Amino acid sequence: MKKYKFLYGKKYLNLTKKKIKKEIKYFKKKKYRKPNINIINIGKNKSSIIYINQKCKYFKYTNIKYKIYNYNKYINEKIIIKKIKQINKNKNIDCLLIQLPLPKKINTNKIINHINYNKDVDGIHPYNIGKLCQGNPYIRSCTSYGVIKLLKINNIKLKGLNALIIGSSNLVGKPMSMELFNHGCTITIVNKKTKNINNYINNSDLLVSAIGKYNKYSIKNIKKNCIIIDIGFNIKNNKIKGDIKLNNKIIKKIKYITPIPGGVGPMTISILLKNIIKIYKKNIN
Repeated sequence: MKKYKFLYGKKYLNLTKKKIKKEIKYFKKKKYRKPNINIINIGKNKSSIIYINQKCKYFKYTNIKYKIYNYNKYINEKIIIKKIKQINKNKNIDCLLIQLPLPKKINTNKIINHINYNKDVDGIHPYNIGKLCQGNPYIRSCTSYGVIKLLKINNIKLKGLNALIIGSSNLVGKPMSMELFNHGCTITIVNKKTKNINNYINNSDLLVSAIGKYNKYSIKNIKKNCIIIDIGFNIKNNKIKGDIKLNNKIIKKIKYITPIPGGVGPMTISILLKNIIKIYKKNIN
């Protein structure tokens, strides 16, 4: 059986965290305050709790100050918006992260729109998405830009590739499409309403799955030397799994694939740390 190559993100994360720890130590010697991030979490989504715990682990390591606001899923939107406005006004808080997904009864776009785009560390405010669409990004979406960095550090050329993105969320699918488009890919986006998804999969050089549902689509075939980026994060039988369940027929054709865990996740955290330090530097200068 042909061997494919795993695209690991852990090495890059280790380099990033050490660099940022060193930078923060330098600013501390200069008597500057610590970088400061606030996180708003609503409900008890298992994946979200794992994400937050992972982020906080690296905040502690790098000496980034953080505070988490946990609300139950029945919280009134007005209370969340009031808290966001308070954080927006506080000059000693550099970044605000809304942990997604939010409970269905909460209007996610309304909540995101209230964030000061200069504190939007996840890069999903309309201003930051708009800058990305113009090809002139300011704060970039952590996961989608993390994927780009992962491909680049593995010397994978993107120009001219047919890229298929399964999932059209504002958090991952749409910014991912813009990142790849800006790097010379031809983009196709499909979702649950798309008919005959396998027809698109069969012709794709690069397949990005970002739906967050394990084995949602049964992949029947795939193009030879296809690159698979699995962004899915699903907890099944107490194990972390991606979106894609592979069979031997598909495995033989793959050139590169991201492992779950250990692929895109560490890259997302890397970009998050870089975004925090970028915003922090702007605020203290």
